[in-house]
Amino acid sequence: MMEYYSWIKAFHVMSVISWMAMLFYLPRLFIYHIENRENGKAFTDIIEVQEEKLYKYIGVPAFWASLISGLVMIYLAPQLFKSGAWLHIKLTAVLLLIAYHFSLGVIRKRFKAGECKKSGKWMRFYNEVPTILMIVIVIMVVIKPI
Repeated sequence: MMEYYSWIKAFHVMSVISWMAMLFYLPRLFIYHIENRENGKAFTDIIEVQEEKLYKYIGVPAFWASLISGLVMIYLAPQLFKSGAWLHIKLTAVLLLIAYHFSLGVIRKRFKAGECKKSGKWMRFYNEVPTILMIVIVIMVVIKPI
């Protein structure tokens, strides 16, 4: 199975890119939704459809593909856990990213139910979370400083 490790890693990188695209863009759609909910019902209806499709048809499959391929890589190379704290830090950031992913699903459902009361300012701040986690993850994987 190790002969497929590089292929699994390539698939993992591609699925993570797709997942991150959703994590970066869905909060931006939420901002548009918030800023237009008072006077743009037709616009927010369109945004709601985009939110649902982005989350369900891009985000969820990309999340699972990322998670499964990442777990397969760990299974195939468990010695990575002995290569320093970088992997532990990376996996902690990944767990936070997973929690963020599911929080976006909760926010999306609240929008759909008309119950989301978040402000545009709050959502702009929240939109920065995946960027910060991505920076930590990339540094840990590429530099392996610890």
